Amino acid sequence: MRTEPLWPHHLPEAPSSDSINLVQGTIFPAPNFNPIMDAQMLGGALQGFYCDKDMLINILTQRCNAQRLMIAEAYQSMYGRDLIGDLKEQLSDHFKDVMVGLMYPPPLYDAHELWHAMKGVGTDENCLIEILASRTNGELFQMREAYCLQYSNNLQEDIYSETSGHFRDTLMNLVQGTREEGYADPAMAAQDAMVLWEACQQKTGEHKTMLQMILCNKSYQQLWLVFQEFQNISGQDMVDAINECYDGYFQELLVAIVLCVRDKPAYFAYRLYSAIHNFASGHYEKALLAICAGDAEDY
Repeated sequence: MRTEPLWPHHLPEAPSSDSINLVQGTIFPAPNFNPIMDAQMLGGALQGFYCDKDMLINILTQRCNAQRLMIAEAYQSMYGRDLIGDLKEQLSDHFKDVMVGLMYPPPLYDAHELWHAMKGVGTDENCLIEILASRTNGELFQMREAYCLQYSNNLQEDIYSETSGHFRDTLMNLVQGTREEGYADPAMAAQDAMVLWEACQQKTGEHKTMLQMILCNKSYQQLWLVFQEFQNISGQDMVDAINECYDGYFQELLVAIVLCVRDKPAYFAYRLYSAIHNFASGHYEKALLAICAGDAEDY
C-alpha cells in the first residue's frame, strides 16, 4: 500500500514539547456527572425487552473514560453484573465493538487489541502498526503492564514470535518505549538525515537497522529537523523516499512513524477515513459521529 498523506509535507517550524502534548480530543468530562444515575439509565436500557441503543450512545459517548469507569463500578454495585458483559450480551457487530471499547481504560484497550491481533491463526499487522507507531513512552509502558496483567503474557515475546525480519526488529524497538523526549540537536540533524538517505539508497540489512534505530529512538522534535534536512539533501520527501525504497509491512510501519511525527491527529484521521469510508451505518454510525462530534455546538 502506498501511503499518501492528506496534509502538507512541509511545515514551517518544529513543534515544542508542549505543543505535541496539547492535542485535544472530542470527549470531555460531563458536567454535573452522576455515575449512579447513569448506571440506572444504562440498566434500564439494557435490561428491558428492547435494548435502547440511543440511550447507550447518549451516555457512553458523552462521558470521559474515567467517568465511564465510575459508571461501570456503580453498575456492578447496583445490579451485581458486569457492564461490559451485559453490553456484549445485548449488542452485536461493530456497534458492540464500539460500545465495549469505550469501557476499557486506554492501556487495557491497546493490550486487548494487540492480543487479538496476534492470537490464533495469522497476525493483524495493521493493528500492530497503528498502535505501536503512535504511542508515547508512558503509554507503551502502561500497555505492556496491562498486557501482562490481563493475559499473563509478555508483549515483547509475543511480538517476537508472531512477526519477522526488520518489521519485527522495528516493532521490538518501538514497544520498549525508549524514544528520547523533548530533545533536539540541530547539528546532529544533518548527520541523521544523511544516514537515512544512505539507508534508502543502499537498502542493506545494516542500513535498515540504522534507519529504524533513528526513527524509533530520536525525539519527535529531532526527527522534525531530520526530515527537513533529508529534504534538503535528497530533494525528496521522507515518506516518498520510504515508499520508493521499501515495501511490505516494514515500509508501512516506517511511513506510519514518519506521519505520526509530523501530525499524529492527521495520521489517525487518514486511517479513520480509510477504514470507514462508505462503510458505517445505523447505530454504529451514530456512535462514531457522537464520539467525533466534540462540543454540543458541533452537532
